[in-house]
Amino acid sequence: MEYSHEIIRPNEDIPFKLFVFEGKDGNYIRQKHWHRSIEIFALFEGELTFFINEEEYPLRPGEFMLVNSNEVHSVFSPRANQTIVLQIPLSTFENYYTDERFIYFSRSSRLQDDEVMKLIKDMYRTYQSRQCGYELKVQSQFYMLTYILVTKYRETEVSQEVVRLGKKLNRLSAITDYMKKNYNKELSLETLAKTFGYSPTYLSRMFRKYAQTNYKAYLDGIRLEHGLEQLERTERSIGDIAVQCGFPNSKAFARAFREKYGMLPSRFRKGD
Repeated sequence: MEYSHEIIRPNEDIPFKLFVFEGKDGNYIRQKHWHRSIEIFALFEGELTFFINEEEYPLRPGEFMLVNSNEVHSVFSPRANQTIVLQIPLSTFENYYTDERFIYFSRSSRLQDDEVMKLIKDMYRTYQSRQCGYELKVQSQFYMLTYILVTKYRETEVSQEVVRLGKKLNRLSAITDYMKKNYNKELSLETLAKTFGYSPTYLSRMFRKYAQTNYKAYLDGIRLEHGLEQLERTERSIGDIAVQCGFPNSKAFARAFREKYGMLPSRFRKGD
């Protein structure tokens, strides 16, 4: 199973991201990925199952899941649910980093806090209302939530292995960020390695060890996501889409598309 690095952008009017979980209708799997932001899933109805660093965490109504920065995780949503997701930029907690410039929050079930659930629900209601001054009110609720996180959930003693893995994924995140921005250009392993000051061999090893995939498969995955979106939203020819997404030609695009999605781009576009 390959992992992907997710780039998280805050909402336009507040310094964090707040939204309804995209798997709210059920029958949904968010494959393994990681990101620098702290992420909280607050489950109000239904059920979710999380897999974080290969450990399983079932979630029930009234509970929340806290995902730390650079933790590889996936989410399984078997049926319809009501879940609000909050993604907090890591820089929010900069004044509370450990000496290793690292921060880690506990997931202990003993710390499940009704106040956290209430704050997230109130934040979402405030944000949806869009009434005069809503930005100020939702940010005041947000600061109370982050206060609870740093005073009740922050762990000051973290194993060196956790710190080391976080730093490795942080370095890899910078590389995958660059790939996501330049996916449509010529982007060989050698070129990327030179850009970041690594040897091609070392960079290839980083992908295999920490992202559990090879460099080409990861790059093709980024390009295929954009290709899939263009197939759905535009009338461009498959050949044009292939080139615009960084593939050398439509044949290479079709081959990679079939390997990942089990059908050719032409069949996907027809909706067969």
